[in-house]
This record gives sequence, C-alpha cells and structure tokens, in this order.
Amino acid sequence: MSLFVLVVAVMAVSVVVVGVGDRLSLPWPALMVVLGAGVAFVPGAGEIDVDPELILPLFLPPLLYATARRTSWAMFRSRWRSVAGLALALTTVTIALVAGTAWALVPGITLTAAVALGAAVAPPDPVAVEAVAGPLNVPRRLLAVLRSEGLFNDAVALVAFQAATAAMVRGDGLDLGVVLRFLYGLVAAVLVGIAIAWLAGRLRDRLTDITGRNALSLVLPFAAYLLADELGASGVIAVVVAALQVRGQQSADQGQDRLSGGALWDVVEMLVTGVAFALVGADLRGVVEDAGDQLPGMLAHAAVVVAVVVGVRAVWLFVALPVVRRSDDPSSAPRTWQEALVLTWCGMRGLATLALALALPTTVAGGAPFPARTELVVIACSVLVVTLLGQAFTLPPLLRVLGVSEDTEAAQAAEAEISQRARAAARGVLLDSSMLSDADPETTEEIKARLDRLNAMLSDEAPDPSYQARRQQSQQRRDRMAHLQARALDAARAEVLAARGEPGTDPDAADRVLRRLDLRDAPLP
Repeated sequence: MSLFVLVVAVMAVSVVVVGVGDRLSLPWPALMVVLGAGVAFVPGAGEIDVDPELILPLFLPPLLYATARRTSWAMFRSRWRSVAGLALALTTVTIALVAGTAWALVPGITLTAAVALGAAVAPPDPVAVEAVAGPLNVPRRLLAVLRSEGLFNDAVALVAFQAATAAMVRGDGLDLGVVLRFLYGLVAAVLVGIAIAWLAGRLRDRLTDITGRNALSLVLPFAAYLLADELGASGVIAVVVAALQVRGQQSADQGQDRLSGGALWDVVEMLVTGVAFALVGADLRGVVEDAGDQLPGMLAHAAVVVAVVVGVRAVWLFVALPVVRRSDDPSSAPRTWQEALVLTWCGMRGLATLALALALPTTVAGGAPFPARTELVVIACSVLVVTLLGQAFTLPPLLRVLGVSEDTEAAQAAEAEISQRARAAARGVLLDSSMLSDADPETTEEIKARLDRLNAMLSDEAPDPSYQARRQQSQQRRDRMAHLQARALDAARAEVLAARGEPGTDPDAADRVLRRLDLRDAPLP
C-alpha cells in the first residue's frame, strides 16, 4: 500500500512540477529527479524497493510509444543514415570505449562486466531528450535526429547488455553469436510490431465505443513489448514499429479518435514520465549507501567514464559535420558546429541506464560475487546524473549563447505548404459537386423562407401553405451541404495524412494541421 500511495503522490506532484518548470523555464523531468533524490535522502525516509526487472517493462513501452507516435516511417526512411550512424555505430563505439576505460580503471573487473557497464551507459534516453529538449526552442531538424537515434539505440544496448551478463553467469566469453542474436531480435521485433498493429487495427474496426478504442491503444505497447521479449526479440523495436504502423494506418474519418487519443497519451506520458524520473532520483540513495566509504574513489573513476561518454559523442558529431554538410537533404543535421554541440549536449541518459545498472547480477558462474558490482552501479548512475541533470539545466542557456533556435519562418512555411495541399483537396471536392452551381439561388430561397415565416409570426396570419414544402426543401439543402462539407474535410485530412507519410515532411507540422481539421468535426459539449 505504501508504494501505491507513493506513486499516486508522485503523479500529483508531477502536475505541480510541470507548472513550476514552465514558469521557471527549467526542464521539469530534471526537477523530478532532484525532488525524488531530495525526498529519498531525508533522514528516516524508507528506501524505495522496485524490482529492476520490472522498471523497463513498466515504464519504457508507454513512453516509447508516446514518442514514436509523433514520428513516421517516412522520417526514418529519409534519416536512415542518422539511425545507422548514431543508434547503431555510435552506440557500439561508446560501449567499446567505455568498456576499455572501465577495464583499465576498476580493479578486478572482467571484460564482460566492463561491456555490461558500457551497454548500460551508452544509449541516450529518448524519453529524457524528448521531455527536456521538446519544450525548448530547439530546431525541429535536431529534434528529429534525436528522436531517430533515441528510439533505436536502446535495442543495441540491451542486446549487448544481455549478452555480456549472460556470458558472466555462464562463465564464458562473448562471441559472434551476439551479432546473430541482434539480427534475430531485430527481424523478429519488426514482425511482432507489424503483427500487433495489424491485430489492433482489426480489433479497432469492431469497437464502436471510442473509450474502448482508447483503452486498446494503452494495451498495445505493453503487448508488443512483452510478446517480443517472450520471443527473445527486442521489445523496444517492437513498440516503435507498432506505433509507426498504427499511425500509418489511420484514415481521414478517425478525427475523434485522434483528438481523444492524443489528449489521453499526453496525460499518460506526463504522469509516467514524472514517476519514472522521480524513481531515478529515489534510487540514488541506495547506490550511495552501498558504496559507503569507497564512494570518493568510485566517483573519481566515474568522472573519467563521464568524460569518455560525452567526449566520444562530441568527436563523433563533429567528425560527421562535413559529411552532413555535403548531403542534399536540407533536413539533415548537424550542419554547423553550434548544432553539433547542441546534439552533443542532448545525449542525456535516463531510465534505461538506471534499469540496466540495477539489473546487473549479484553473482556470476560458480556463485562468486559479481566483480565490482557496486562500483559499476555508481559509475552508471554518475553518468546518468551528469548527463541528465547537468546537461538538462544548462541546455536552455547554451541554446541562447549559441544562437540556436527554431527557424519560425521555415516552420510556418512547412505548415502552410501542408495546409495549402489540404485546401486544394477540399476545393477539388467542392468543384466536382453539381451543388456549387446553384448555391447562391438556394441561399436566397432559404433567406426568403425564413423571412416569410417571421412575417407570418408577427402578423398572426396563417402560414403560407407552401411554407412546409419550402422548409423541407431547405432542410434537404442543408443536409446536402453538410454532407458536402464532410466530404471536403475528409479529402483535406486524407491529403494531410498522405503528406505526413512522404519523405521530407515534418510529422509535427502535419499533426498540427490535422488537429485543426479534426477540431472542425469535434462535437460541442
């Protein structure tokens, strides 16, 4: 019961902290970490005990789904180089360099334990990046790169972590089977995500209640994650694929589902993010207590690892700068050294790092204690704290100093282009209708009918016998015009959905236009 009360209290506090963060222009997820740590270190406060194996299945699926639903397949197709370069290559290089550094620094550590540490601290957290950088005036191009990276790098890190810890428990080393397991996990996860999205689409078509359809969307990410995990595949990729497939299957007439579902997921994302980041802060107490008097030495080693983690990301992005500049894609990033520095600073670690660090086994083959487990957890949590709190609180002033901000005119132009396509589609429906040719005479007749009725009411005269016939004709005309308007709106929404699925289209811009169109059909309360 105490844990349940704590979760409810954290949700309530998250609502307040969001407002405080907006007022103070500070990232509210980082404030939740500070708050969670502050409460945990209060004398007499009990230690929060959450099974590390439950952290990822409980928090990661809904947060990944909420982030992935803002993207599109077209965005990933156009940014496959970023996904390959950052999510795959950079994550792998970071794992290797951190493992080498830890192996040289920490006495008694094995190579597989060092690889497990590298896998825990390598992937920037997509939830942390979205929550911190999203509300700021960060260019949409940079946010798109960060989303592309963050939605897939966890999969690489999880495969490496599971392979390293399994090798330690078995007492053998790493082999090429890691690559085969990663490829299997990738292919199987994609198939699971597509299958779950297809099944959800079939179920949705049979649900007439919008509440049931929203409930189905909440179950979907957990189903994809758990099924993929049960099959030995990547739950992360399965959730992302399912989210992309569901968004890609939406039709023009699902406006009410988009409005209600969007509002629902905004609330879910805020509450789950608040609880997750408060948990990050609260778990720091146990880490410090386990370290005891050896904490200063461990923090010295952690400082070196933090420098490696941040440094390799900076070098990677600055080396990639001339390559990106030669690209023909205007939406690619980084294109300036300022953008490279911002992308470096947005490499924030979060929930996955904490969960993997705490999930390190306590014993290895033969029942021997896991070598230097406490120090590895301290190092991982130090990387988390520095990259999350340090970079989150300094990102707003860094953006101001570097002069990096969203190009408002370009964003408005992108949205205006999509709006123009929607208007053209709606106009095409209207121009194809034979009703348009006699719209003005019908409007005139409607006005005359209303005036005749008003005159009859004011003069107490018997109504014109033809009034009921004209009234019926007027109602029929209004019904036809309402039907025509609905067809025009459906055509406009279909055009926006088509544009959203095209390479080079900003999904956020398309979603803003789509929301305005959906609101036209929203019933008044």
